[in-house]
Amino acid sequence: MSLTLYYHPLSSFCQKVVAALYENDTAFEPLLIDLGNPESRAKLLARWPIGKFPVLHDSVRDWTVPESSIIIEYLALHYPGRTQLLPADPEMARQVRMRDRFYDLHVQVPMQKIVGDRLRPADGKDPVGLEQARGALRTALDMVDRDMRSKTWAVAESFSMADCAAAPALYYANLVMPFAASHPDAARYLDRLSARPAIARTFADAGPYRHMFPKE
Repeated sequence: MSLTLYYHPLSSFCQKVVAALYENDTAFEPLLIDLGNPESRAKLLARWPIGKFPVLHDSVRDWTVPESSIIIEYLALHYPGRTQLLPADPEMARQVRMRDRFYDLHVQVPMQKIVGDRLRPADGKDPVGLEQARGALRTALDMVDRDMRSKTWAVAESFSMADCAAAPALYYANLVMPFAASHPDAARYLDRLSARPAIARTFADAGPYRHMFPKE
């Protein structure tokens, strides 16, 4: 098998890539990385010294491809499938990239700040930073709610890389700051995403590890 994915099923950025792989039935070897295990972490560092996942290795071209968006674009170029995750039309592709960046930077980042604060010891909490993250996430959810009132997917009616980014971002955002009552259109979008077979399968893969997600 030519494609190996260094990843963890619970990671939101890894889920983004796994959803893209499942969407097009792209064959790959999953290599689960436990960052707390020195031997496992060493495998990732040997492939990508930055030490962050997901990372894709293509043995056919001997390419190591890091970063979730770059991986999905690589798959769209070299391993296309029935779903065109990055449109051929340049303007549509720009819109997909913009929304992909939006979900990564403006939903994922504040969500991860909230999760990170939960992992801090009691005497190391950051209440100011936490409130700033919550405010940023509320603003992003306001924008998602308005944007999804008249659309099925992130860019018009076509499932794309942007939806692969949105799914884990909104899923985890809903865990740390439930938004069904305050942002119903965003919540309905998350429901559509969760029902898509590739994403449902991705979320199911994370099930055995969900107990590791930090509670309040």
